[in-house]
Amino acid sequence: MKERTIKEIKNLAAMDDKDIDTSDIPEIKDWDSAVIGKFYRPIKKKLTIRLDADVVEWFKRNNPHYQSAINKALREYINNPGH
Repeated sequence: MKERTIKEIKNLAAMDDKDIDTSDIPEIKDWDSAVIGKFYRPIKKKLTIRLDADVVEWFKRNNPHYQSAINKALREYINNPGH
């Protein structure tokens, strides 16, 4: 980063939030049309994994994008603290 940019960031970090002028970027209060994950894409890693045949068949039968569906199920599992 340029020295000027670093200085601006440090100056903003030192300010109270109420003192920062955000009038040119008004607060968004309605998030109904927000798109989750539009700019963030996790890095995918190719690997070999052994799953029970009936599990794979269930995902294939219920979702044409079964690999993504399996990934989603695993992500829900790790994000559920009660498992």
